[in-house]
Amino acid sequence: MAVTITEQNLSDETKEGLVLVDFWASWCAPCKMMEPVLEQLETDYGDQVKFGKLNVEHQQDLAMNYKVMSIPSLVLFRDGKAVEKITGLYPKDKLAGYLDKKIAEHHTIKQN
Repeated sequence: MAVTITEQNLSDETKEGLVLVDFWASWCAPCKMMEPVLEQLETDYGDQVKFGKLNVEHQQDLAMNYKVMSIPSLVLFRDGKAVEKITGLYPKDKLAGYLDKKIAEHHTIKQN
């Protein structure tokens, strides 16, 4: 189950490894469509990538800090630092390919 991200726990929850944070809102139809995709990916990648959810209605300052202008947006954190943002609705296969690439990059960085 994805962890709920807030201003209070963001740094602790993202400090190690890869963390994919879903910026969403309850009124956002594409966000609702994305939810089962992210749940499936969490099942598939949960041992390699941590998943988080950030409700932009309750965490507007964080959304502004990460320049989230539209949702759904996914921000990838690597060892505490936001490294990439992707916005929009993506199919599971495309996001799985993205995660595979980022996991491989992370392993390469850790080895060097």
